[in-house]
Amino acid sequence: MVKTRMVALVANETQNGLASAQQVLRLEAAGIEALARSLDDTFSRALDLLANVTGRVIVSGMGKSGHVARKMAATLASTGTPASFVHPAEASHGDLGMVTPHDAVIAFSNSGETAELADLLTYAKRYSIPLIGITGRAGSTLATDADVALVLPDIQEACPMGLAPTTSTTVMLALSDAIAVAMLERKGFSADDFRLLHPGGKLGRRLLRVGKIMHTGDEMPLVAPETPMAEALIAMSSRSFGCVGIVSADGRLRGIITDGDLRRHMSDDFLTLPAEAVMTPNPKTIRPDALASEALGFMTSRSITNLFVVDDGRPVGIVHVHDCLRAGVG
Repeated sequence: MVKTRMVALVANETQNGLASAQQVLRLEAAGIEALARSLDDTFSRALDLLANVTGRVIVSGMGKSGHVARKMAATLASTGTPASFVHPAEASHGDLGMVTPHDAVIAFSNSGETAELADLLTYAKRYSIPLIGITGRAGSTLATDADVALVLPDIQEACPMGLAPTTSTTVMLALSDAIAVAMLERKGFSADDFRLLHPGGKLGRRLLRVGKIMHTGDEMPLVAPETPMAEALIAMSSRSFGCVGIVSADGRLRGIITDGDLRRHMSDDFLTLPAEAVMTPNPKTIRPDALASEALGFMTSRSITNLFVVDDGRPVGIVHVHDCLRAGVG
């Protein structure tokens, strides 16, 4: 009876693929761990070669390696290293014209003997174009011809037949990401640089700065401390922010008047009171270089709708919660 249940359990696990999936992930994780242990000064030499490129990084590969190469080119380009993918077969039919002596070439081939790469490798050698080879065989043509050869560790494919590229392509992809991130750090690529290259997506909106969406100049509702409340109310209502900032003679923000302050100070002589008698001192503010998402979170957590944007204590703008939402920050 117990044996029957065990057989049924094994059969069920085989049928739903859970054991197979776990084995694939273990093998691929082990491959990446082996790659991490194998990195040495050769990796640093590859980075040095790429850092000296004045043109673009041309990335190429065939089949599954080609898919990894396409992804690497996209990652490099989006993190500050200009890069393009060139299909090796198309290179042999005119696309070699896309490769210049100012470029560098990164070629992927697990075997290191991919026939379609031959013309691209020959072209790179003929015109002294720096070549980085990423391959699984140290003695291969690609490893021998490359100026820098990054050889993958001896790893087991996750495919049970050992035929379909699985662990090898995962390791290639991990190595390409390692190169892209290392180059990002070497170039000092910042979050602002990242936003400039990703203006249309959610990543770009997450990195949007307050200074890009704030209202400035005459749009800011500002009055002096001695301004009678009758005039302060006009400034407050004409700007539609529901508040007015109180600015001292030296231009520094001293306080703010909101709807709540109006309710708390209502009296017969209210309209003749100076603004500083009604204001809430030391209002909450934010920097122009703060992320818009930070401003939105700040306003939401404190149940307020506006923030004055200050630089060295002086108001340079005002941001409304609706400005953040209109910009797609959420």
